[in-house]
Amino acid sequence: MTEPRQTRAAGETVSWLSYGIAGVKVVFILAVFRLLAGPFTEDILGEELLPMPTWEWSMCSVTPVVLLWLARRPADWGALSGERMFLRIALTFYLLYALAFALFQGEWTLWLGVAAGLGGLAGIQYLDRRESVHDH
Repeated sequence: MTEPRQTRAAGETVSWLSYGIAGVKVVFILAVFRLLAGPFTEDILGEELLPMPTWEWSMCSVTPVVLLWLARRPADWGALSGERMFLRIALTFYLLYALAFALFQGEWTLWLGVAAGLGGLAGIQYLDRRESVHDH
């Protein structure tokens, strides 16, 4: 599962991590568009056609955590060195939205998003510490 995959055309190896990162980025962009869709429709059409995200936000916030879990080997985690800041930004964004709406709007389904955000950020810290131990 963590082995490089062969491409058919050029015979180059393509890591599954590049597909995972692309998936996390696409989900993040869709989540941001989904978040802005409710206020946008209210401004343009005069009524909110889409409510603020709830369960789908929690599902989106789990995607970086799944990638972190799959890339927990030191070699895989090292390959993600250029994407760590993006993962932190996405997890923090998911966490802040989920926490605000879970606390102030009473959306209990967003507590999964809070847990995923906290777990993902803790996972990044853990993997960073583990990588620095392997480097020494």
